Amino acid sequence: MQLSRRGVLIGTGVAGGLLVAWLLTPRQFDPPLAAQEGEQTFNAWLKIGRDGVVTVAVPDIEMGQGITTLLPQIVAIELGADWRQIAVEPAPISGAYANAPLAAEWRHLWMPLLPDLAEGSDSVLAKRFAEREAFMVSADGTSLAAHEAAARAAAAAARAMLAMAAAERWDVGWEECEAAGGFITHGKQRASFAELVDEAVGFTPPAPPVLRPQAVGERAVDQPEGARPAFPRLDLPAKVDGGFAFAGDVRLPGMVFAAIRQAPQGEAKLGSYAAGNAAPVNGLLRLVEGPDWLAAVARDWWSAERALTLISPNFAAQHKPDSAAIERLLGDALHSGDGATIAETGDADVLRAPFSYARLYRITPALHAPLETASATARFADGRVEVWIASQAPQATRRAVARALDLALDKVVIYPMPAGGSFDARLDTPHAVQAAVIARTVGKPVQLAWSRWQEAVRDLPRTPAQAALAAQTAPDGSLAALKVRVAMPATTAEFGARLFDGIDAQHARAAQERADPLAMAGCIPPYTIPHLVVEHVPVAIPLSTGRLRGNAAALGCFMIETFVDELAARSGREGLSYRMAMLGQDIRLANCLQRAATLAEWSGGRGGSGQGLACHRMTLNEREGRIALVASARRDERGIRVDKLTAVLDIGRIVNLDIARQQVEGGLLFGLGLARGQTTAFADGLPLSGRLGQLGLPLLADCPEIDIEFIESDAPPFDPGELGVAVAAPAIANALFSAGGTRMHTLPLTGELG
Repeated sequence: MQLSRRGVLIGTGVAGGLLVAWLLTPRQFDPPLAAQEGEQTFNAWLKIGRDGVVTVAVPDIEMGQGITTLLPQIVAIELGADWRQIAVEPAPISGAYANAPLAAEWRHLWMPLLPDLAEGSDSVLAKRFAEREAFMVSADGTSLAAHEAAARAAAAAARAMLAMAAAERWDVGWEECEAAGGFITHGKQRASFAELVDEAVGFTPPAPPVLRPQAVGERAVDQPEGARPAFPRLDLPAKVDGGFAFAGDVRLPGMVFAAIRQAPQGEAKLGSYAAGNAAPVNGLLRLVEGPDWLAAVARDWWSAERALTLISPNFAAQHKPDSAAIERLLGDALHSGDGATIAETGDADVLRAPFSYARLYRITPALHAPLETASATARFADGRVEVWIASQAPQATRRAVARALDLALDKVVIYPMPAGGSFDARLDTPHAVQAAVIARTVGKPVQLAWSRWQEAVRDLPRTPAQAALAAQTAPDGSLAALKVRVAMPATTAEFGARLFDGIDAQHARAAQERADPLAMAGCIPPYTIPHLVVEHVPVAIPLSTGRLRGNAAALGCFMIETFVDELAARSGREGLSYRMAMLGQDIRLANCLQRAATLAEWSGGRGGSGQGLACHRMTLNEREGRIALVASARRDERGIRVDKLTAVLDIGRIVNLDIARQQVEGGLLFGLGLARGQTTAFADGLPLSGRLGQLGLPLLADCPEIDIEFIESDAPPFDPGELGVAVAAPAIANALFSAGGTRMHTLPLTGELG
């Protein structure tokens, strides 16, 4: 029986039952961590050296979100280590580090037939799938949900082993020993981890491990903003002095450099080019052809780039994206396309009746624009390829390279590198295949780096969309019924085809016409509305799309929160009280709203105040995060000016307050970039904006004052990185209206007024 790697997976009858049994079979893993000289490996998560250094394995890519501090902090506290002796090592690809919560969240992508079988953070099916596929994907803020418990248990086991070694020396019970500051103590007796490490690895820890009474957490009252962090970021010193190595910093003996020209989006292939035009370029070694790209290899990157500029290759393409055509497709689908119901509550007859008030919304494509462009270094020798690359999905990258070079998977080695920003761009890594192919062709290690323009040409932007929101209000102006109808490609299903099936971007567009609940998740309001229907109208467009920070939450929150604000003004109600009246079932979000309004000295959003409000709730399996934001904004001769952002969040237990603040600040500024621009039109398959200076990104002078407060909570931790992105644009849009502007129904807000 032929089975695809995603889930035609589970069907009915004997075959389906056998496959379920296969998936549910527990998996054993070889020890993934290798000890260096002077080290002892305790488990998959940590090693301890004879010098006392504790090395923590981190499975997720460091993209600025601070995961290379958060997981080591959890290990250090549970182990009782000295923070000054903590080191970090990227974890090798292994099912031991599987991201089961994300597999459960993305179950519609790898098991589309019966996704509910893998629902929930405790899903055994999702866990076994993630383990077998070495699903180490970094996305959707799932790192703590995926790894905190395992890392904590590993640290507790190592602590017990160290205590057992000390207890044997002192002839006492190991349970009576304490671990703190890198030492095991019993009364006045003390031994360092360094002294005990060789003996400790010979002991068997208790099962299950004995955890400390409290999970790791920091309270805002103990660390006010501006105070020195108790656990400063481990990556910060190297980033400050320039020693932090990114993918583009890799250097290998005999390495050469490659630049590239890639076809525009559409059905394209490499056409003719005048290779002789590059003859004047010193240091050019050779040209390498791909199906839809041409690379130049030289002794330095600038020579390779100059050679391609002189050659100026042509590409034969058809069905190339054009913004006007895309807008027509979206508009036609919104008007007359068949919609799939994503959520529905209340009376179906009420929802089918004509509604009294409606607005149209338009979302344009948005580019990722990471500071570091795509870069990969590859070395091919003896039928084996090594690739140094920043990838949010390392196993998928590995499989893609193996397919392209017709190699067994164990002949492909991925060395994970950090990313200078990603915003989900590095969930797709076609540059890994390109670098590997070039390295095999030239017989030398090769570093490929995309120029800023090539990054834009091959970027898979956030999907464009058009939407209609319609409301029926009660006599007092309250929201009685709401329809949300969104026409857009099934962008998450399209992404899933690339990630799980290994389909190239062009052919993955066949998935755009499916109903996509993940792409629509942000369009379900957090409010209690008597009658509600949310519809997705899938539409195929000649543009490949991808995930971008904020994803469904950023699209849905913008439409919902600006529309609710408009309804409040139309009914003569103040925006805060209008929202509060619909939050009787979510006291935690209501608390965020009230607190944000108090901190920002909310004026009611009255005309001329320049204040705007927005709130949002995100759910990942059983974990929830909430945010309320008050923005103070206006327009001047330079365009949109945001003076202050005041945010209050309820994100459960906070592991590291300083990093949580950084994540919220970064998300708010990223959302500001989406509100101001970060977009492009397409013509003849190419983006019309691709340079950073053309994208309207906020400069340092554009960054507002940001005030952040966290509400104390013992709920499971929720990553705040996406929450700020979601609320920034709608709060700013509402603020611009209250400052005396016009209601905005486009994103970015610099688009056509409506």
